[in-house]
Amino acid sequence: MMAMKHSRFDIEALRAKLVQQREDLNKIEQTGDEAAATVELDQSRVGRLSRMDAMQAQAMSVESRSRRQLKLRQIEAALQRMAGEDYGECLSCGEEIASARIEYDPAVTLCIECASKSEN
Repeated sequence: MMAMKHSRFDIEALRAKLVQQREDLNKIEQTGDEAAATVELDQSRVGRLSRMDAMQAQAMSVESRSRRQLKLRQIEAALQRMAGEDYGECLSCGEEIASARIEYDPAVTLCIECASKSEN
């Protein structure tokens, strides 16, 4: 992979955006733990449909937590790449990732072409 200079990016602004995203996700993580808690199956307190709704809400909360944790790992990896010379390079092909794509999501790891290929 070719060495990349950060000059085409405002690294400090991107770093600040990633840090803010990380803080926001950590706050949500703290409040989301209650929603992911085990659903009580006491039929005398909760009707069957209400219990099913609670179980569905729990499953959605667990999935949301998984997605938040994935995003947090992506943010940490991006912050580490910023410390090196390879930030802004596609991890698949090594080409530069478009500036607009990086500005939209500073944690992105693939150029649009490789991202499209990986989705197929």
